[in-house]
Amino acid sequence: MFRRAIQSRPLGVLPRSIHNAFYSTAVHTRNVVEEMTDRGLLAQITSPDLLRRTQSSTGIYCGVDPTAKSLHLGNLVTLMGLLHFGIHGHQAIALVGGATGSIGDPSGRKSERVPLTRDVLEQNVAGIERQIHRFFENGTTYAARHGYPSATKPPKVLNNYDWFSGMSALEFLGDVGRYARVNTMLGKESVKSRIESTQGISFTEFSYQLLQAYDFWYLYQNHECRVQLGGSDQWGNITAGIDMINRKRGLVEEERLEDRAFGITIPLLLTSSGEKFGKSAGNAVWLDETMTSFFDFYQFFMKTADDDVAKYLSMFTLLQRDHIKEIMHEHQKNPENRLAQQELANQTTELVHGADGLHKAQTATKVLFGGDLGSVTGEEIVQAFKDDSSRLVRLDRSQVIGSGLDGIATLAKATKSKSDAQKRIKAGGLYLNNARVADPRYKVAESDLLDGQVCVIRCGKSSYHLVHVV
Repeated sequence: MFRRAIQSRPLGVLPRSIHNAFYSTAVHTRNVVEEMTDRGLLAQITSPDLLRRTQSSTGIYCGVDPTAKSLHLGNLVTLMGLLHFGIHGHQAIALVGGATGSIGDPSGRKSERVPLTRDVLEQNVAGIERQIHRFFENGTTYAARHGYPSATKPPKVLNNYDWFSGMSALEFLGDVGRYARVNTMLGKESVKSRIESTQGISFTEFSYQLLQAYDFWYLYQNHECRVQLGGSDQWGNITAGIDMINRKRGLVEEERLEDRAFGITIPLLLTSSGEKFGKSAGNAVWLDETMTSFFDFYQFFMKTADDDVAKYLSMFTLLQRDHIKEIMHEHQKNPENRLAQQELANQTTELVHGADGLHKAQTATKVLFGGDLGSVTGEEIVQAFKDDSSRLVRLDRSQVIGSGLDGIATLAKATKSKSDAQKRIKAGGLYLNNARVADPRYKVAESDLLDGQVCVIRCGKSSYHLVHVV
């Protein structure tokens, strides 16, 4: 997936005073809105009163439509917002759009989405629900290591198909459409831009904001949710929800702060070069390790530009501002060592994939950069690459032991053919377990297998393939 990988250095390269500060047990008591503002995670709020409202516990939700079976790094920005609310004592609600996903949000799009079948939607919903649960489990553990108190309210993961599936068209028009104003709907940017385009907008997509508005109302009524969070492109949908809540409740002038609905948006995140965050070589970086390996996820952050790394440390970790300043101070002494990028990769990989995922990413990095293979076990290597079919191939023991390296390299797709492998060996460009092979007729023996189960074949400087012998 990635054209070039960057090697990390072992944990502990930071001065001990900084390293210890990361794992302080101090309790963080700042208001969550102030915290998110300082971290660059806040673009707009619908009212400055949100700061007062969040001084006491409330419910907050963020929705995601199941357009794929996995979330990607673009979703991580809003997930971080939910995590901050959760660890500050609020009720975080992640809403998966089993219903809205079949409609398609027109926000930020120039054409209508291709509708997904019900089977695909259900598979996507199931995958994303599992992923969100795992993110909050890892996130809570990660937050506790950084001195944040354990969330008193476990996050909720809901599906809006549960309340839309039994609603008839007449019920929708009477209970939802009656409280919407077409002139207001037409004024939303997501609608205006599409109306002015040559393709226009279908009634289905035009009605999307009504479904999302009803989501907010439903959660307001049934889950004491008072805040909706979304990306900056969701401002129109969020305000539509607030408007529906106000109309259905019939507002009075002296409304209690506890009863008001609020919205908060997170900025659209672009790299310093203007590229959309979470893209690499034209591909999304997924949170599912079977779609983006632990190694490739880790390497995405290792390749962060110096101009972006401080910002990402603030947005995608729970490190405190002073600690980040110290990291950047150390980093700037020798930028080529990529100290800040390594800490960013370590922190975000642990946050998303847990300590086990981080260990696998670090193991893979060591293997793929010619490190000392004696410092890792064969089982660690297999586990680190078990979901990476582009690098790991499984072969029967009878196909490997006593067979020529040229044939095994071909089976592992490290070389195009036996003759290609032999040419590389003669040119000094084929390595077995990071040791150059000089004999074109070299045969693999049991002693070449790490822990009797895996060997590493490298072509040139950076093309690695692993053979798991079963």
